[in-house]
Amino acid sequence: MSLIRRHLLRTLLALSLCLLTSSLAPAPALAAEVRLAVAANFTDTARQLGTAFTRRTGHQVSYSFGASGQLATQIQQGAPFDIFLSADVERPLWLEQQGLTVDGSRHVYARGRLVLWSADATRRDLSLAGLKAARFSHLAIADPKSAPYGLAAEEMLQKHGLLTPLSPKIVKGGNISQTYGFIKTGAAELGFVALSQVYGQKTGRYWLIPAADHSPIEQQVVWLKRSEKNPAALAFMHFLKSPEARKIIRNQGYEVD
Repeated sequence: MSLIRRHLLRTLLALSLCLLTSSLAPAPALAAEVRLAVAANFTDTARQLGTAFTRRTGHQVSYSFGASGQLATQIQQGAPFDIFLSADVERPLWLEQQGLTVDGSRHVYARGRLVLWSADATRRDLSLAGLKAARFSHLAIADPKSAPYGLAAEEMLQKHGLLTPLSPKIVKGGNISQTYGFIKTGAAELGFVALSQVYGQKTGRYWLIPAADHSPIEQQVVWLKRSEKNPAALAFMHFLKSPEARKIIRNQGYEVD
């Protein structure tokens, strides 16, 4: 047998062995998908978490953003979500009481802060005194009935006796993202948004509302029972408590335990 034919035979035998070995090896686990229902204030943070989660696990993430109250109602009516990241405690608790969540999954994943913000960096009335002076035409807040940050804003105004006097100037967004849009576009000169929405921005100005002026904004998460066997949902719940996830959340202007 010639040298060339012997070399070719060894090559074919080696290839055959490789194919046989690969066919006997266990197949890698297939990536799954986790569907997140996310409070609007947590939009950017959720996307960052999703990117990091996919990089670590291979599982994919899809998102639906909105007001916490609206999302909770959709879940109660059968919307196909796996995990609900709310901006409050009440909605996750409500779903838990209806038996729609995995036992023991509800917990606080972030604590938010409320700010009075304007896209105009020259404004000097972002303060309690500025609110009392009311030298503006429109003040934006999220709808208190469905958005926890809107409820916090309403509580703050009520505490200082400003809710009734300022009512004619108040414009309400369906959620905190829409409220932010009112202010950014100038439809409202100033308004109440989440610190996370303006944290680190180089434009505009904000005043951090004292925490004592409203109820704590504790944001809770629940794993929905309809997805109890979804491996991506389980993996995300574990990831949410990881040092990497907590760092991302903290860097977006939230407080974490």
